[in-house]
Amino acid sequence: MMTDPISDMLTRIRNASMTRAVQVEMPMSKMKFAMAKILEKEGCLDAVETYQDGAKPMLRVRLAYRETGEATISSIIRKSKPSLRVYVKADNLRSVRSGQGFSILSTPNGLMTNKEAYKRRLGGELICEIS
Repeated sequence: MMTDPISDMLTRIRNASMTRAVQVEMPMSKMKFAMAKILEKEGCLDAVETYQDGAKPMLRVRLAYRETGEATISSIIRKSKPSLRVYVKADNLRSVRSGQGFSILSTPNGLMTNKEAYKRRLGGELICEIS
C-alpha cells in the first residue's frame, strides 16, 4: 500500500529524467492524470496516455528533452504532503525561479498552475513546484 501516490509519481518522473529514460509508467488515478496533462501542456512531457494492465489502469508518460539532450525538468519539489498540507491564498501566490518554473495547485476549480490560479484569483493546496 502506498501512502503518498503523488510523491511516488513525481519521484518516478524525477528519476526517469535523471537517467534520461524515454518514458515511465505508473498506476493511474484522476489526480495523477490531471497533473500529467498540466506537465504536458507546460512542455515538461511529450505525451501522456492511459492503458489497461489486466484490471489495473496505468499511466504512461513520455519525457521531453531539449535539443542538447538535457531534461526539460531540472527540479521537482513536493510542497504539500499528507502529513503537512500547504495552502496558499491567491494574493500569496509566488513565482517559481523568477517565472522560469511553475507550481501546481489544487483549487476548487480543479488542478492548475500558479499563473492560471493567479489570473482567476484562486487559492488552494500547493501540490508541487517544477522548474
